[in-house]
Amino acid sequence: MTAPKKVVLAYSGGLDTSIILKWLQTEYGCDVVTFTADLGQGEELEPARKKAELLGATEIFIEDLREEFTRDFVFPMFRANALYEGLYLLGTSIARPLISKRLVEIAEETGADAIAHGATGKGNDQVRFELSAYALNPDIKVIAPWRLWDLTSRSRLLEFAEKNQIPIAKDKRGEAPFSVDANLLHTSSEGKVLENPADEAPDYVLQRTVRPEDAPDKPEFVEIAFEKGDAVAIDGEYLSPAAILTRLNEMGGRNGIGILDLVENRFVGMKSRGVYETPGGTILLEAHRGIEQITLDAGAGHLKDSIMSRYAELIYNGFWFAPEREMLQALIDKSQKHVSGTVRLKLYKGSARTVARWSDNSLYSEQHVTFEEDAGAYDQKDAQGFIQLNALRLKLLAARQRRLR
Repeated sequence: MTAPKKVVLAYSGGLDTSIILKWLQTEYGCDVVTFTADLGQGEELEPARKKAELLGATEIFIEDLREEFTRDFVFPMFRANALYEGLYLLGTSIARPLISKRLVEIAEETGADAIAHGATGKGNDQVRFELSAYALNPDIKVIAPWRLWDLTSRSRLLEFAEKNQIPIAKDKRGEAPFSVDANLLHTSSEGKVLENPADEAPDYVLQRTVRPEDAPDKPEFVEIAFEKGDAVAIDGEYLSPAAILTRLNEMGGRNGIGILDLVENRFVGMKSRGVYETPGGTILLEAHRGIEQITLDAGAGHLKDSIMSRYAELIYNGFWFAPEREMLQALIDKSQKHVSGTVRLKLYKGSARTVARWSDNSLYSEQHVTFEEDAGAYDQKDAQGFIQLNALRLKLLAARQRRLR
């Protein structure tokens, strides 16, 4: 690859990306523009600016993307009730395409000819960053230092940092117990003390959720209003998408909701173990399912469920900007036209359970399902013909089996 002249780096301000910033400068003699996204990770971002200045970044971009992240990425995904491998709410996966989008846009704005990220060669994030970038700009150069340099151990990284006068937090000199990635949707913890799936994760791994057994002994109730499949209000108060997720995170966190210990299949071929905390997302998924129960037609709902795993896999594998994901999104969004109403949930010691739901668009007919007199709304004799027609092919199969015995 021809040496780049200017690189836009996805920069967290941590040790690894600080080393990458300096490595890009020394390896290629290029200008480095840093981009730090506030996705609701709950960290003060001003130190990242100061460190980038200290290390000689040409330009520094720090942007609050919480609303865009929730509105344009998280909420569309939740319309699909997406779960990877039936359990994972895709908190890390859904953040990567937005970061890549801004990297590519900033590269164009600043005249940079390459972007760079700090994802390792063993993980999924390298795939997600790069597939998204190439989908948006097929000519962009992507630099992945972890696949290029010889800084393959923690000691070598620290030596490089000391040689180049990169500040090192004291705790970085020891082995970190585990690594954490966070945003407004979730917190992901993996590595070190979590690498052996036979060992129970220690309690101190939890970052934003109390243990269910430590949650209050009294249940908490919440009402979530939806319009066309998206949450719009909590307990009657209309809020922005990011504010809704923030509020639900607070409620879920104090009630021990949304903890997942998962061994998943990475796209690159290996299994990995992680502990995920998605308190607000877990409540939101249950609520969305609750409102769909009364507003979504059976055929539409079952078709939607049948494509959910494929949709979730596309996001997990980094294909957010691929045409097949956009095609599925169009189908999903069409299904949400009448998914409006309110759901009441009971939050208690790790569980979020729908206890009531109502909507002006409800398809639920009490007159049809009642065990009392239904005033002729449903003729039970009709069921006999329905059963006989559906049984016809089964009868023919059974008769053939008898003849062949």
